[in-house]
Amino acid sequence: MEGKAGIILRERPCLGHLTLRGAAIALDSALRAVLSLSLPAQPLSITQDASGDYSAQWLSPDEWLLIVPPGEEFEVENRLRAALEDAHVAIVNVSGGQTLLELEGEHVRDLLQKSVIYDVHPQNFPAGKGVMTCFAKASVILRRPDAQRWQLVIRRSFADYSYRWLLDAGAEYGIDVLS
Repeated sequence: MEGKAGIILRERPCLGHLTLRGAAIALDSALRAVLSLSLPAQPLSITQDASGDYSAQWLSPDEWLLIVPPGEEFEVENRLRAALEDAHVAIVNVSGGQTLLELEGEHVRDLLQKSVIYDVHPQNFPAGKGVMTCFAKASVILRRPDAQRWQLVIRRSFADYSYRWLLDAGAEYGIDVLS
């Protein structure tokens, strides 16, 4: 590539990651009260607030991933617990074990096509979708919060491996790393 990167890579470290498990109605009510955010109504989907700072992703019929800005995870967890009162749910702070890599650019889909086993064609993977899949032999949560951005939620123990894989696999398209 001459002068323009086809892919922009950035890590979004230290985001708050909370796994929510339990009854959807109780969790949705609490999430609406605390963050004015609803749980995704459809499998394999993501909801987010207007700013994109808060998002909830469907992981399974009774499990969701809530991502919040850095440093807010403990406050959000406590506020959710208070709103849930005695509802039978689980909230687990998994922030220390995960990180998020974000990709933008005209060749992101090309990079993903050779890195994940899931079909990332726009007809199969529109904006607002998220799945658990395999990325370069590592389990990841692949998300597409909007038409321009893709995100990989990965275990921290695979962060260096995934980062190096992306640099190598994206080299032919030109890849810039932003901090």
